[in-house]
Amino acid sequence: MPSDAWSLHSQLKKDTIDIGDLPLCKVLVIKDANYPWLLLPSRREGAVEIIDLDEVAQGQLMTEISRVSRALKEITKCDKLNVAALGNLVPQLHVHVIARRTSDAAWPRPVWGVMQPLAHDAEEVQNFINALRRKIWLG
Repeated sequence: MPSDAWSLHSQLKKDTIDIGDLPLCKVLVIKDANYPWLLLPSRREGAVEIIDLDEVAQGQLMTEISRVSRALKEITKCDKLNVAALGNLVPQLHVHVIARRTSDAAWPRPVWGVMQPLAHDAEEVQNFINALRRKIWLG
């Protein structure tokens, strides 16, 4: 399903921690401890919009979004999940899955541009990644 010619956009590579691959998407953690924030870039070369995927791949994308969203909600016990495929700055198709709390600094607004990114504590982010990997069947 993924394309051999595909590579992760340089901005996404810079802003994330790679935790593994699902059948269609990479699973990445955004380097911002303000919010539990995952990114699912499709590994299909040239895909910019969800409609650029065929119907089978669109179904797979929804399955992967659901799997990751369920895991993130269980791990974080968040109040709300924000799921969005924007791509205004990075044209490569990717879906944000963000765990939100009514107490977070951006609530109820979108998270973009509200807080400067906060570096993760190495042990905390590793525990988070390990829990995610177990929940979404990455090992």
